[in-house]
Amino acid sequence: MKARMNPFAVAPEAVNLVLEFSKKVEALGLEPSLRELVKIRSSQINGCANCIHMHTRDARAQGETEERIYLLDGWRESSLYTDRERAALAWTESLTLISETHASDEDYAALKPHFTEEEIVKLTLMIGVINTWNRIAMGFRAQHPVTARSEAA
Repeated sequence: MKARMNPFAVAPEAVNLVLEFSKKVEALGLEPSLRELVKIRSSQINGCANCIHMHTRDARAQGETEERIYLLDGWRESSLYTDRERAALAWTESLTLISETHASDEDYAALKPHFTEEEIVKLTLMIGVINTWNRIAMGFRAQHPVTARSEAA
């Protein structure tokens, strides 16, 4: 798949608005390991290879295990995730697939025992940000680094 354009080069002011918002959301205080799991899972659902690669690399750098990264797509069947992570991943799926799930009451209720109301807002913002980046990357056909290298050869 060929890249369509580089939105950073074409409209840096616009893309930098998203980048600045992303940085502010990152700084809101949710634990880094949870943030990366959410980013990877959202990117998996959206099919953004570039994003999966980037967030998997970031998760590894923060000490995430290969097994947990590998099994993330099957988190419901794995005992490797905490109840807090499970609630966040269910909410991630619910919001990422919102046209199908309508942000189910069940998924929202699952957050309550594990997150404060403030943390739920922060998590929801974070999910919105990663979904925005997935759409930017996929809309403009951001290339996975390995694909970009092979096409350059």
